[in-house]
Amino acid sequence: MGIIIAIIVVALLVLWVISVQRKLVNQDELCKNSMSTIGVQQESRWDALTGMVELVKSYNEHEYNTLRDVIAQRRPIDGNSTAEEADLQENLMGQVASRLNVVIEQYPDLKANENYSKAMDAVDKYTNMVRTSKMVYNDTATNYNKLIRQIPDSFVASIFGFKVREYLKIEDQKTGMPSLKI
Repeated sequence: MGIIIAIIVVALLVLWVISVQRKLVNQDELCKNSMSTIGVQQESRWDALTGMVELVKSYNEHEYNTLRDVIAQRRPIDGNSTAEEADLQENLMGQVASRLNVVIEQYPDLKANENYSKAMDAVDKYTNMVRTSKMVYNDTATNYNKLIRQIPDSFVASIFGFKVREYLKIEDQKTGMPSLKI
């Protein structure tokens, strides 16, 4: 009778470990999917920024070359990318966008260009999509991190090598109170 109880206890323990492992894999895959989605949207945003940079070429060759050099530093973001890698790409895009704004202010004809307007709309669209996807990723990472840190699931997580995921950073300029001066 004792052997049967021991076998039942071991079987229940094995089923529990399998159940927790499956839950952890599911959450891990959701995190990878969320990060991959960010990568796809960042790639589209890069394409739109590259189109804007091409427009700059006919106005200012030096600025074009500088922007092209920054764009050459871009790296793809996929499901296995880290939050730090995704944030680095966001920073690069911010550099390009800031530099483009300076050039565009210098050349009003460029600002009036229909292609510029379409490219700017695309950049804005993908910027918003990336922002939304970053929120989804951080929410997914929160759920995953809670799973692997809470007892008793943390025991199974450590056995199978699940690690805490880093969060994507919030843009520094967005964290303070907005100025309401008129």
